[in-house]
Amino acid sequence: MSDPNTMEKGFVAGDVKPEAASSLDNHDSSQGEVDAMPAWKRMFYKAASFGRVELRGIQPIPVEERTDTQFANVFTIWWCMNANLLPITFGMLGPIYGLGLRDCSLIIIFFTLLTTFLPAYLGTMGPKTGMRQMIQARFSFGRYLIAIPVLLNLATLTGFCVIMAVIGGQCLSAVGNGHLSPTVGIVIVSLLSLAISFSGFKVLHIYERWAWIPAIIAILIATGVGGKHLHEQVPLPPATAPSVLSFGMIVASYMIPWACLASDFTTYLTPTAPSKRLFAYAYVGLAVPTILLMILGAAIAGAVANVPAWNAGYEANLVGGALAGMLKPAGGFGKFVVVILSFSLLGNLAATSYSITLNFQLLIPQLIKVPRYVFAVLITIIVIPVSIRAATDFFASLENFIALIGYWASAFLGIVVVEHLWFRKADCSQYSFEAWNDAKQLPLGVAALSACILSFGLIVPSMSQVWFTGPIAEKTGDIGFELAFVVSGLLYVPLRMLEKKMSGR
Repeated sequence: MSDPNTMEKGFVAGDVKPEAASSLDNHDSSQGEVDAMPAWKRMFYKAASFGRVELRGIQPIPVEERTDTQFANVFTIWWCMNANLLPITFGMLGPIYGLGLRDCSLIIIFFTLLTTFLPAYLGTMGPKTGMRQMIQARFSFGRYLIAIPVLLNLATLTGFCVIMAVIGGQCLSAVGNGHLSPTVGIVIVSLLSLAISFSGFKVLHIYERWAWIPAIIAILIATGVGGKHLHEQVPLPPATAPSVLSFGMIVASYMIPWACLASDFTTYLTPTAPSKRLFAYAYVGLAVPTILLMILGAAIAGAVANVPAWNAGYEANLVGGALAGMLKPAGGFGKFVVVILSFSLLGNLAATSYSITLNFQLLIPQLIKVPRYVFAVLITIIVIPVSIRAATDFFASLENFIALIGYWASAFLGIVVVEHLWFRKADCSQYSFEAWNDAKQLPLGVAALSACILSFGLIVPSMSQVWFTGPIAEKTGDIGFELAFVVSGLLYVPLRMLEKKMSGR
């Protein structure tokens, strides 16, 4: 039996008795009582008893359990989550907006450096509060109304999982030369990520600490083999303001949603963790691989049409096919590298799935009694069929998905940041450990939700999407996410003051 004073009561090894938050908490780990459990519960119990599986859900981490001092894990988890094919795929959207490699590169650098501040900063609050990111948001949106942004966050994170599963499946299909369908590839990638996210925080950090190394090596090999063609860019007209801002929205929509789960990966760190150091680790781990790999994606997309092998692979399997075309001169070794590239997505896919498991319990509070790892299985069951459907028209699905995430996330974060900096004076001690689940001590959330909704009065005219372009965006390009952050934050100040005056909290 694990010592109850170890860093994480949620981690179990060998003969296990889960913590109080688990639905298994009234069972001793004796074989007789395990055998008496229902079949489904016995199956999960035995799975949890094998190795080190985190059972803790959304409950805040007590101070005595926040003892982790491996601060560099913050860097490795963000680096691993971004050192893969996902930013390459987002970068490949640049030429779709009529932008050349130089313009894409400048836009990627600027918008990444700007938007990385949000996840890097919010992640520093995890050790001091012991609370997951969306639990912290209850101190703005309240006990019940937080369900709305949680639902949107679930959709966003699930969308990212779908994108990664599709890319990974396409890579495996490209290696199979028609003998392995993208559907089978999607199933393989999804099940492998489940094995990591099922286990929880510690296994996730161990995996992320090392998984980025083969991913980076594989990307360098692909770039080295196919790099001689990257200069063969399709000529494009000079950039316009609308195209610059619209692609900037794509870059921002990649980075900003990470802020909605930033603290999920830092809650077990000691409360005395140096905030500046954590911020620097997160900022570098997020920004550097994102910038380099998005630029690489833009370069690949700009050259695909001029390189027959790349274009043939792209037509067959999109991103995976283009990469297989790049590595075709390397023969069988090149196919092996493509497989490594497909598995490079597992770190991001597993970490995102981990955060999804926590969000389920926030959406429906009664689910707090269900062990976290059950939701890891559930999200995999959801992601596989959705990914198979999305793969049929991948880039259209990607663009439509991006339309969903950038605006709401910016409006939500504008409110969370203002609450922290303005109303709580950037003091994490004002996030009461006792109040996190008590509606009577938390804000009503009406001010936060109202500010979000009202901000869309300016966001909608400023949107530029395939299915809608607002009158402001027609002249300026897409400035919806910038206005979402600023307008929601400004509206929140008077509305929150009124709410505090009327409710006293």
